[in-house]
Amino acid sequence: MAEGGDAATVAHEAGNAVQETPKAEPEKAAAPAEPAPPAEPAEPTVRTIVLTGHGGYDKLSVQQKPQPKAGKGEVLVRVKAAGLNFSELMVRQGLHDRMTKPPVVLGMEAAGVIEELGEDVSGLEVGQNVICLAQTGMWREIVAVPATNVFIMPEEMSYEEGAAIPLSYLTAYFMLFDFGNLRPGKSLLVHIAAGGVGWAATQLAKTVDNVTIFGTASASKHDAIKENGVDHPIDYRTRDYAEEIKNISPKGVDVVLDPLGGADTSKGLQLLRPMGKIVTYGSANMVKGENRNLMKMAKTLWQSTSVSPVSLVKTNKAIAGFQLAHLTGEIELVRSAFQDILNMYKDGKIKPRIDSVWAFEQVAEAMQQMNERRNIGKVILSPEKEPTKPAEGDAAPTSPLKKKKPSLFRRLSKRASRSKDEGEKKDEVKNAKKESPIKKLRARLSGGDPNIEDTDKNVEEKLEEGKEKAEDVIQQTEEKVDEAVKQEEAPTEPAAQEEKKDEAPAEEPEKIEVAVENPAETDDAKAAAADVVPDDKPVENEEKADGDASQEAN
Repeated sequence: MAEGGDAATVAHEAGNAVQETPKAEPEKAAAPAEPAPPAEPAEPTVRTIVLTGHGGYDKLSVQQKPQPKAGKGEVLVRVKAAGLNFSELMVRQGLHDRMTKPPVVLGMEAAGVIEELGEDVSGLEVGQNVICLAQTGMWREIVAVPATNVFIMPEEMSYEEGAAIPLSYLTAYFMLFDFGNLRPGKSLLVHIAAGGVGWAATQLAKTVDNVTIFGTASASKHDAIKENGVDHPIDYRTRDYAEEIKNISPKGVDVVLDPLGGADTSKGLQLLRPMGKIVTYGSANMVKGENRNLMKMAKTLWQSTSVSPVSLVKTNKAIAGFQLAHLTGEIELVRSAFQDILNMYKDGKIKPRIDSVWAFEQVAEAMQQMNERRNIGKVILSPEKEPTKPAEGDAAPTSPLKKKKPSLFRRLSKRASRSKDEGEKKDEVKNAKKESPIKKLRARLSGGDPNIEDTDKNVEEKLEEGKEKAEDVIQQTEEKVDEAVKQEEAPTEPAAQEEKKDEAPAEEPEKIEVAVENPAETDDAKAAAADVVPDDKPVENEEKADGDASQEAN
């Protein structure tokens, strides 16, 4: 009963508990989420070649940078091709006077398509092919350029040609026609005639009648520069160009274009005829190798000429200097000259030569091409070109850390160590040559024998004894031979007798050598000496025979 009652009680309480449990309230509908603010569009970027520091090829890298915007008076241009100039090599090494603190974007010329016009821009339209000039910053996919520095490309001109013309042809134009005052019948020296400026200067000079052009270049480029207009190509690597010019034109030349500097500037000044002009526009002699060479810089500066106005007056010569980068404030002058250049292109009088086109990612290889003087014409960079693998045998530019030379102290230490080793080897050879046959024989006979001293003494005694006997035998033999020869030959032939007298038995030295070779064996030494000594009887018989012959003759 108790158990049954307890069970009923438990069931009743459980039922009450179920009834007392509150019912779950229905879930309320979720409140509508507030609309998220619209995401700001990502800022567009463009591939850009950045110089991260002064040094070797590894200081250049392709990075994503914010796309520039066209400001007031500017146009936005999508770059199709950009020019590479020697000045950029010097900027990379930290040698150019137009120094800017890295990181910086290089590039002074480009060709492409207008994508956007800024405020207050007139005379240009979106979609036009144009050529651009700037102080720097052209090595980007998209650039913002002042409208005054933009020129419409001729329809027949390619983007590569458009990027090759501005700096090279403007530089050559101002040097030849403004500073040089080149006129018909004059002569001209063009250094690095296969380079961008040299190629342009040759073509522009040929637009003047009867101009004689001397051009320096390596022998492998002579056919190309002759086809371009050079009359007298000179291999500067194997010949002195000043002597070659003097041989052809004893009075020299009227105009010298000098991109080298240093000693070459002095030579160029000496080559000028009266009323001649030399125009300097670079210091390429400072650039040697991938990195800055302080010794080369110091040598070039030391050899640079210093000329006084008095000396120029006495020689009737002129010196000028030119750099296009410093004409930024003379935009009308630049535009007028460039328009003349474009007109010459349209008339077919000039045409830039493209040496090679490189992808942005291969800017180091492009610089190496120019740095090693392997280019003929202009080197171009293209943001749209895919990088290509280097051909077999072509070494890609390496980091200066991988090519770094050992320090001067280590090189001198290594050289001193090598000299010491060579000196020790020479001493060993010298000492070996000084060793007498006795020492060699002693070493051979010793075999580590502690009693070698006695053996050495015996050997020396026997060797000396054999030597004396051999000398006596030789002397006796020579006397007897001379006496026999005198009796046999006629007295009218003294010369022949003298020759026979001077002759020595051919086999005697070999016999004596045998005796010396094994001096330890007394019996053998005596036998060797006996072989050398002729019997007295044959000699007596020979004398007797000679006497009998004389009697019969009488």
